[in-house]
Amino acid sequence: MSGWHALGQVEYLGNSLADWLLALAIFLVTFTVLPLVKGLIAAQQRRLSARGPLQIHFAIELAALLARRTQRLFLWGAALWLASRDLTFPPRLERALTVILVVLLWLQIARWATAAVRYAVDLRRQRSSGPDTLLKSSMEVILFPVGLVIWGVAILLALDNLGVEIRPLLAGLGIGGIALALAVQAVLADLLASLSIALDKPFGLGDFLTVDDCQGSVEHIGVKSTRLRSINGEQIVISNADLLKARVRNFGRLLERRSLFVLQVHYETPVERLAAVPRAVREIIEATPGVRFDRCHLLRCTDTALEFEAVFFVTHPEYQAYADAQQSINLRILERFRAMEVSFVATAPRAVRLHPPLTPAADGGGQQRLL
Repeated sequence: MSGWHALGQVEYLGNSLADWLLALAIFLVTFTVLPLVKGLIAAQQRRLSARGPLQIHFAIELAALLARRTQRLFLWGAALWLASRDLTFPPRLERALTVILVVLLWLQIARWATAAVRYAVDLRRQRSSGPDTLLKSSMEVILFPVGLVIWGVAILLALDNLGVEIRPLLAGLGIGGIALALAVQAVLADLLASLSIALDKPFGLGDFLTVDDCQGSVEHIGVKSTRLRSINGEQIVISNADLLKARVRNFGRLLERRSLFVLQVHYETPVERLAAVPRAVREIIEATPGVRFDRCHLLRCTDTALEFEAVFFVTHPEYQAYADAQQSINLRILERFRAMEVSFVATAPRAVRLHPPLTPAADGGGQQRLL
């Protein structure tokens, strides 16, 4: 027993062997318990997920997310801090240990804060009643400046905990920030424009846009630019600042598609047959699935023809649905007019300017002429 007592009195770096053994035991227990707690949280989250998404409480899901974002190096640091609380070290070694633990702590806090913000944005996207792609496309735009703020604050607080005077540093950063802002005005303008797009959500991924003379589907919304994939296949890159200054037509929000077409009928057609044309067109349009009739009238008497103007709405916004409906209506009008002995004008029509041009997703309604 005296031998064990003498062994326990052996000192190293100012601490007895018994103190070192106790610190080692605390380190091993802590480093064993913390991963077990992390695994229990993940197992609880998986168990609730198996019951269905509605059974998961957001607190459990957030705790599981933070547990997954916890680094093993941070667990080592936490176990080392608990084990070293009752030990004394030389000043240089204690300072080095303090620096390591403070840096690990604030880096981990920054990772937790970033993960929590991402979870909050994703939760808002899941609960949103609007199009899911809007918040999905704006998530990275929102997280970029938020991440810069989180990591900047974490670094400043870490330096403050280490005894570094940060007030002069903050003053220098303020002056340097003003100079940097003047030097990169264009980049900051695009960054602020990206935040405006993320918060106001005028369009989302997959929406078909017309921006000035450019047309395409939104492929990516970035911090500096938005990329469109045109109907011809090429990629169009537009800076976010220029995008907000332009008039954007978003056909991704189209609820229904309006179509206007003109029938040019010969002047020699009897009046009783002309009077039957609107009724015939209405019957054809109303018999077409997914189409809502609006009007059909003899509106113009030109030099060459009598012009009937017909308007209908396609209740599905897809261009393919509009093209199928228009084709079906055209074929049935040709068939019905031949049966009614109503002739179209054979001469070439006047040039008609369409605005915007008829592209697979561009025109809010089609406009055509049947001769």
